[in-house]
Amino acid sequence: MQSRPLRLGLIGCGYWGPNLARTFLEMPEVSLELIADRDPDRLDRIRSRAPLVGVLTTDHRRAFESDLDAVVISTPPETHFEIAREALLEGLDVFVEKPLATRSDEALELTEMADDLGRVLMVGHIGAYNPAVQALRTTIRAGELGQIRYIDAIRVGLGLFHPRLNVIWDLAPHDISILLYLLDEAPTTVSAHGIACIEESVEDLAYLTMRFASGILAHVRLSWLDPSKTRRVTVVGSRRMAIYDDLEPHEKIKIYDKRVSSIRPSETYADFQFAYHYGSVVSPYVELEEPLRSECSHFVECVLERTRPITDGRNGVRVVQTIEAAQRSLRKAGVEVPVADEESSFRDLPDPASSRRLAHLPSLVPLSVASEGEGASVLELPTDVPTRTVARGASSELAGRGPEAG
Repeated sequence: MQSRPLRLGLIGCGYWGPNLARTFLEMPEVSLELIADRDPDRLDRIRSRAPLVGVLTTDHRRAFESDLDAVVISTPPETHFEIAREALLEGLDVFVEKPLATRSDEALELTEMADDLGRVLMVGHIGAYNPAVQALRTTIRAGELGQIRYIDAIRVGLGLFHPRLNVIWDLAPHDISILLYLLDEAPTTVSAHGIACIEESVEDLAYLTMRFASGILAHVRLSWLDPSKTRRVTVVGSRRMAIYDDLEPHEKIKIYDKRVSSIRPSETYADFQFAYHYGSVVSPYVELEEPLRSECSHFVECVLERTRPITDGRNGVRVVQTIEAAQRSLRKAGVEVPVADEESSFRDLPDPASSRRLAHLPSLVPLSVASEGEGASVLELPTDVPTRTVARGASSELAGRGPEAG
């Protein structure tokens, strides 16, 4: 029986932060106690929409002095590591918007730290919480499409430009995390091509090609500079094909009973050597739920039940490793480069596939709750970070927008 709401703080209330604030404010099992943002004007705007939030502050360190159970970090990606590390060391459970960090070694450090300290660490890879993506995963795992041949993803539009991080860092985490979720495997190699059309040295168009050990090939097109917003994933199997269109209001998934098979050549040239099958197109029913609410509910459930999130630190590390490989390929004119071996990256961490329980780990801040069941902002980091939290210096130049979420 839950004795009191989960006490939560939100750090960053720019591009995506207000959506997180709205969602958590609508959840009766959560009490949003604090919102931090460097920009006072943003705090003034959120005050009218969240009058019950007790603390609105420009200093994110107030979150570590407010008797909270957990924090949600929706700041520029460059700041994720520093703030998340502080929060974990203060004994808080942490939800970090994507990407987990902008370096895989930092993402790995956060993951190992969370495990060592017995804290919940979740990454905001919202695609894994989309009911349509979950339905597509079920279809693939049931073998309805047959053996998966390749996947093609498109995420383009006339988007918000980032002054330093390119389109790969901004958009690719979505599709890479969806691929990991759909296939239950990480890519082994990546090749990437891109160009900077608007801001010199910041690519706003990129093409990524990923190979998987299973033989699957995946291709992703990313752009901030396209006249038509598109969010589509095509999965081609040996038996059927499927399209997931996130912008489709109702029929988000369509299964095409189409395939091509080769036939044994005959002695005459009159016979075809390929057989084409054209069947019906089916749109399975998907009970729609706002992915953000599902994602936020999952985080709360994991905190209350001490379970490992679907998009945990391991998941976040694999996404960052893949992006780093894409960046290396981009700088080498598209040469295919290996993705870091994710298994050898972890220091004896428990396999979340075998158990998602965190009960064996100590809880440094006991929660006075139990469960019956189941951007971005421009946030100023302190220049006098205590030595117990971080040794690296933090950049004083922070980006003015957050993760792309749509």
